[in-house]
Amino acid sequence: MNMNSTILDRIRARREAAPAATVQAPSQAAGELRAQRDALAERVAELHWDLGGMTYEMAIRDHFRLDVLIRRAAALQDRDAELGEVERLLAAADEGVGGDCRSCGAPHSRGAVYCWKCGQPLMPQAASAALIEPLSNGTAH
Repeated sequence: MNMNSTILDRIRARREAAPAATVQAPSQAAGELRAQRDALAERVAELHWDLGGMTYEMAIRDHFRLDVLIRRAAALQDRDAELGEVERLLAAADEGVGGDCRSCGAPHSRGAVYCWKCGQPLMPQAASAALIEPLSNGTAH
């Protein structure tokens, strides 16, 4: 792959190189995830571009505003994490594994502990019976 290719070019190349088995009529959820992935990939590429341009402009003026750069980098990191989760969900959908968050309904991949969207735990947390019930086995001294 060309060293000067952009993130969008690489994502498009991956999508075009997908095996013919994925050409089948995708389910509505998978289609929505693919559309979300494409939109997020474009947003991540745009944020990369903006951050690089902003850094360049600050460098040529010899005046760096770290607070501005950090905010932009944090926004990029958030979108990139969301893109990564959507790509994991798509891979899980292709394998037929995953589920939905009980709190917000967002899909999650197998093995996820917390919802990527709302942060709620995905696994039910049962309290230990030993902590709830006092010892009542009749061996009090």
